[in-house]
Amino acid sequence: MSKVSIMYRLRFDLSDLQAMVAVVEQGGFRAAALALNISQPALSRRIGKLEDALNVKLFERTTRRVALTLVGREFFAKAVEILDGVETSLHNISDISYTHFGQITVACVPSIAHNFLAPILQRFNAQFPSIRIRIVDEGAHEVLNNVARGDSDFGINFLGTQEQGIDFEPIMRESFVMACLPGHPLARRRAVGWQDIGKYPYMTVAKSSGNRMMLDMAMAPSEKQPASFIEVRHVSTLLEMVKAGLGIAVVPQLAMPSDHLSVLRAIPLKEPAITRTLGIIRRSGRVFSPAAQNLYEMLKEASACTPTA
Repeated sequence: MSKVSIMYRLRFDLSDLQAMVAVVEQGGFRAAALALNISQPALSRRIGKLEDALNVKLFERTTRRVALTLVGREFFAKAVEILDGVETSLHNISDISYTHFGQITVACVPSIAHNFLAPILQRFNAQFPSIRIRIVDEGAHEVLNNVARGDSDFGINFLGTQEQGIDFEPIMRESFVMACLPGHPLARRRAVGWQDIGKYPYMTVAKSSGNRMMLDMAMAPSEKQPASFIEVRHVSTLLEMVKAGLGIAVVPQLAMPSDHLSVLRAIPLKEPAITRTLGIIRRSGRVFSPAAQNLYEMLKEASACTPTA
């Protein structure tokens, strides 16, 4: 006889098993009905339905007490086992569903997405191939606004430390470097000062950029920031201009190409050296989904192994 036909013949469900277990654990019908938040007649009907389906008497009832029959004691152990198994299975299915499926949205400044985030996403995808990842790679201000609106699970940014409604968790400190071609007169320097940079054609990002804001703030006291002859919106475009031989630029270290075939050189800055603190930002009070939590933990682990300024 198939399992389907057996279940059809038995004609009882989990609520009937729960009723039996509640009567035993609570010590009577009245307490069990209160525990299940149903009336006592409704509880009696569930027990009667279960007894009819099994064609056995499960309880011996007197005016003073309710006790399991011999068959009832044997079946009680099976009922507990069945209910525990169902609960465990439901928890496992829920965990798999939330952890291994779904979508995560991460807002991130492009310099982080290129060289820091990409290898982490590769590892994450290998472990959770059914989770879709949406990367919002925008400027620092756009990333901050995206997270503040709740459009992303979290963001990676250097802005947000003092924003109301935003939690900023530092993960690393990053230096700015001078980018140039290998044949540039400054390419062999161990470090380069801003006065030296000002002697050569200099390019930078536009004033609307978060990186430009940091550079301007850092250089304001010394008034040594060189005049630029080209301004662009994105750091990636700026680096392409450097590759083309148009001049030199100051960019975040993580924005520099990481492969050994890169034609660019990254020279540390001095007088002053400039750094930025990168962090994971999220809207205050937002709770990560299990999938987002896993990616968050990977990011934290990777940042602990990444060299900082």
